[in-house]
Amino acid sequence: MLKISKIVSAACLALLPAAAHAAVPLNYEAKVLANVSTGDFAPYFIGSLNHGKTVRANALALDARATVQLDSTSRFSWGAGAEFVFDISSANDYARYLGPVEQWGEQSNRPAYAWVQQLYGEIKYRSLFARLGQKDYHSALLDETLSSGDLTRSANARGIPGLEIGFIDFQDIPFTNGWVQIQGVIEYGRTTDDGFKRKQYNYYNYLLATDLWFTYKRCYFRTNPAKPLSVTIGMQAAGQFAGSTAFYKDGKYLRSDDRGFHIKDVFKMFLPTEGNGNDFYEGNTLGSWDLKARYRLRNGDELSFVFQGPWEDGSGIGRMNGADGLWGLYFHSHKPALISAAGIEYLDFTNQSGPMHWAPADAAGTSITSHASGRDNYYNNVTYGAYTNYGMAIATPFLVAPIYNLNGFPAFRYNRAQGMHIAIRGYLATCWTYALKYSWQHATQSGNWPSRQSMVDNSMLARLDWLATALAPGLRMSASLAFDAGRLRGNNFGALVSVSYSGDFTFNRNRK
Repeated sequence: MLKISKIVSAACLALLPAAAHAAVPLNYEAKVLANVSTGDFAPYFIGSLNHGKTVRANALALDARATVQLDSTSRFSWGAGAEFVFDISSANDYARYLGPVEQWGEQSNRPAYAWVQQLYGEIKYRSLFARLGQKDYHSALLDETLSSGDLTRSANARGIPGLEIGFIDFQDIPFTNGWVQIQGVIEYGRTTDDGFKRKQYNYYNYLLATDLWFTYKRCYFRTNPAKPLSVTIGMQAAGQFAGSTAFYKDGKYLRSDDRGFHIKDVFKMFLPTEGNGNDFYEGNTLGSWDLKARYRLRNGDELSFVFQGPWEDGSGIGRMNGADGLWGLYFHSHKPALISAAGIEYLDFTNQSGPMHWAPADAAGTSITSHASGRDNYYNNVTYGAYTNYGMAIATPFLVAPIYNLNGFPAFRYNRAQGMHIAIRGYLATCWTYALKYSWQHATQSGNWPSRQSMVDNSMLARLDWLATALAPGLRMSASLAFDAGRLRGNNFGALVSVSYSGDFTFNRNRK
């Protein structure tokens, strides 16, 4: 992390003279946030899809950001960004098993008083780009102001520092006359959340995976977006690899799997191959099949249908897990209105976990040749742990992430779930906007750790934003009220208020 930060900082400083000469706008924003809650954490809708900034129950933070955007109209362009968060927030006590005395205790865990949220440099040449550093993630398919979150990579957790290359946007495929376009990226990075994991883990059961590397790949195809009907289809694939894993059972240390990092791992994770002699593949690979159909009405309004099907093994990637996935319908108005956008989603993760998993190839010489798929256990891996960064889901926040497990269990405990999500946003006046969200979820823990009783959650948020240009250009104020009700996330009420000021500097405006 430190080495990457130094490289990016040096690159940004080297480019400043070019910025001053080429009339490049530098955008900046400073924001003060404060949230209070009655529970152990902020309510679901306050803590999620905010890049891991507002998870704790009570916090006061200063968020400062400066960016130079890539110029999509230029053949060559560069960009850079830096964001720092200064935070005073409440801590959470996680249960921990003290092996030497065979007793349970607690370990306090809270965010640092300051951290680097984003720090990156990027360049673009024609249709290609490369980015080095840490930048916040966003879904490439979903409107995150309406959605419950992307099933592979969302805005829920902090970004992971690394290198990402790919197409800057959708590009026409030669010889298709603009009817078919392609877009894709490849990323490799190194996680930096080992300290959080060690403080949150209970050292009693399951595993502790550290020093992990991360990879992400995406390839989408899209039909002509200028037509009333446009369809996007493709796949996302992410992975965890390298590092080491310590295994515990009933408070006893069992063994460690020290894999380390080797350059060949990068190539093996690009196209996963069988690797350890037991017909298993290297690393933990997961992702989603994605489909989006967008129809533009004559008045310019748009209707969209989105499907994301999660996968982690053959049964998922082969679409044998029933209706599992995200099914969404969305509306976007072509102009500001009382209802400018709305969405409704159905989410299902219940078909991943049958009562057993039997693959004849795993048992040489068996006379039982039938195959039974089950126990896929979304976002949990038996070697690399949970698909998280600083305890927050890198994918959808709809499933309760490990950071919320005060018993110190470092996995998604309630990933066998289904429910719905509704969101509306619009304008009350020229400078006043609002957003409403509601989520309902029914969970029965997971296939590996079943529960006799199901757990339900109801969550809701109301948000009001005021673009206070009458007071000062660039001034914005926001207030949110949210609650959770039910056994899954507990009964919790909270509020978040923020005041931000943004603007830009432009160097050498009079370009010749």
